[in-house]
Amino acid sequence: MSVQLPISLANTGCFQSYLSHVNSIPALNEEQEKTLFSNYQENNDLAAAQQIIMSHLRFVAYIAKGYQGYGLPIEDLVQEGTIGLMKSVKKFSLDFGVRLASFAVHYIKAEIQEYVLRNWRLVKSATTKAKRKLFYNLRSLKAKTEWLSYKEKKEMADHLGVSEADINDMEVQLSQPDVFIDASADNDEEGPSSTLGHLLEDKSESFSNRLINEDFTKKSLEKVKEVIDTLDDRSKDILINRWLSDERQTHKSLADKYGISHERIRQLEERAINNIRKKMAIFAA
Repeated sequence: MSVQLPISLANTGCFQSYLSHVNSIPALNEEQEKTLFSNYQENNDLAAAQQIIMSHLRFVAYIAKGYQGYGLPIEDLVQEGTIGLMKSVKKFSLDFGVRLASFAVHYIKAEIQEYVLRNWRLVKSATTKAKRKLFYNLRSLKAKTEWLSYKEKKEMADHLGVSEADINDMEVQLSQPDVFIDASADNDEEGPSSTLGHLLEDKSESFSNRLINEDFTKKSLEKVKEVIDTLDDRSKDILINRWLSDERQTHKSLADKYGISHERIRQLEERAINNIRKKMAIFAA
């Protein structure tokens, strides 16, 4: 799938301009998202797929901002995250019962994390102009020989204006093997091992987490309303007036309304709540 992005980050070099632009793209409500996915999946409507992707670019940008601490260009982080978004659109199904954003988070983060792990070590090791020159010179030499001799290190240090210690550090960096995002990050503590991707994850309350929680809360409330509608009229009225009304009624007022005891009202309320809990447990499983 090929999607033309609204602004080329590489050309503008301004993330804030890009962010302003993608934030101006209207977000889709659930019905619009379902309609576009139906058109894309049933009719191979690529225009519908592009509209879905464009409306989620702000989501990618917010996730990418969480990885800025690694010193990598935000433009590249956004680009990698967008690749993950496009992969998620191809794999998404309306049968999953969730919004695309909830499903796409894994794909967006996975692409960004792969990029971070491929590049962060080398970026951190080449923090000055001299070290960047050292990196490129040393990398070309490493293709010819395993380790530099003392004489070669001395000549390179003098030529590039770096210390021999810098050369040693860079040589070690270039000699380390590639790391994969799903590799186990073993530790000496007991318990399940983590992957490197898990360790990269931002543990703070993020935009993506808030969106997922809001989506789940909305669907939970919709399910609660569905369950309430299955109750008999009296139980439904008691539950609504006790918990969902702006002016909540007391057991006494409801007992007077139905001509039964306070205890009977309490029993009907408790039975209705337990009924909802059971059906919601099935929904959340």
